[in-house]
Amino acid sequence: MRNISLDIFRGLIIFLMIIVNSQGAGSDPYPILDHAEWFGFTLADFVFPSFLFIMGCSLAYSKASDLEWGEYLSKIAKRTLILFAIGIFLNWFPFFLYNKQGLFEWKYFENLRFMGVFQRLALCYLLAAIIVKAAPKNSIIIALFMLLGYWVAMLVLVPIGAPFTRDGNLGTVIDNFMIPKSHLYRGDNGFEPEGLLGTIPASVNMISGFICARFVRNNGFTIETLRKFVFMGFGLLVLASLWSAKYPISKKLWTSSYVVLTIGLDLFLLAALAYIYEVKKIKFASEFFQIFGRNPLAIYVFSLLFLKILLVWRFEPTVSLHKFLGEQVFQKIWMGSGGSLLFALCFTLICFLFALWLDRKKIIIKI
Repeated sequence: MRNISLDIFRGLIIFLMIIVNSQGAGSDPYPILDHAEWFGFTLADFVFPSFLFIMGCSLAYSKASDLEWGEYLSKIAKRTLILFAIGIFLNWFPFFLYNKQGLFEWKYFENLRFMGVFQRLALCYLLAAIIVKAAPKNSIIIALFMLLGYWVAMLVLVPIGAPFTRDGNLGTVIDNFMIPKSHLYRGDNGFEPEGLLGTIPASVNMISGFICARFVRNNGFTIETLRKFVFMGFGLLVLASLWSAKYPISKKLWTSSYVVLTIGLDLFLLAALAYIYEVKKIKFASEFFQIFGRNPLAIYVFSLLFLKILLVWRFEPTVSLHKFLGEQVFQKIWMGSGGSLLFALCFTLICFLFALWLDRKKIIIKI
């Protein structure tokens, strides 16, 4: 039996992920819909950790936890490999590009980025799934040690003055040692935003989702449950604020203070949704977000493929269809950031139609 509030939460996060990823050309997006440059926090920085959180919620309802260790490890290893392979495919697709001069070029494997969003989902899932199976009752303690250990490692294992710099932080050091430079992200001066070390704190977002959903599974969305979520969320926000004075909030570094902040916000959001849809039984927009939430990974993959097609489809030799629509259509309708957002909303509506088709056909794509 599916949980309405969790489905709506999942659908809302997918909706926001697509909006953030698909801003139109011709203007900078609204600052709240753009990721913080290095330190800081925006709505755009909220969506990825929240998707990890909701994946963790699914772990609490998964029947796989009842399997013996051998079968369990085989199952999670298969899912990890599929998620990672999807990420590699998305990085490679559509296997060619047009350079700045508008000339066709193949995307060769020797220059293919190895890491990415799905790759981080895969590695976090692997780590979190093992932890919640091995020590479900001690998951909070393990998560705490992971956050503290990550903080200490970043402080002491790099030269003084470098722990939170773009080039000197421990994650960059490890990525440059483990991954050939040609397979790292090129869009941020060589910094890999979904690097290997960041898997550790990011997994805590997923583990926290498991802890939260296990509590809901055992106690239900009662008023008392919602009070506890709000109280805990407030406490985590205070902790994140205090910790950020010594340990800046940064999505790109996935700092522990950032993890604590996003978990606190997730608890607030889940409590609010549960109050609206479980306690008050309000139906407004519930079906819309549930349709997004029933096939989250399939819809997200569709959105990325669709966006890549728009970016590579040439309207003119040096003008993609994405750029043409953004600058010559949506910027004409609404100049500035509003036009960029309007493009994203229309793009997301198309993704919703795909989700609606899956829903009407009763197709649930699971990995």
